[in-house]
Amino acid sequence: MTHASEPAWTPIFINASGVVLEVGGLLQHGAIIAREYGIPCVSGLREATHVIKDGDLLEVDGTSGIVRIIKE
Repeated sequence: MTHASEPAWTPIFINASGVVLEVGGLLQHGAIIAREYGIPCVSGLREATHVIKDGDLLEVDGTSGIVRIIKE
């Protein structure tokens, strides 16, 4: 989960199970890389970095655009 991503972050996506971005859409770099790696991604989720805390367990449904906090 981050505000946004940039091309230098591409190697980090290898270890990601899901991606949550506060800004952007389908054509944002993070969303494109997530699709290439087959990782679920939700972008344009305002205030995500304020609501989701480090260590929270998330369910990321990239098809429906839903992010659920499973365990805080």
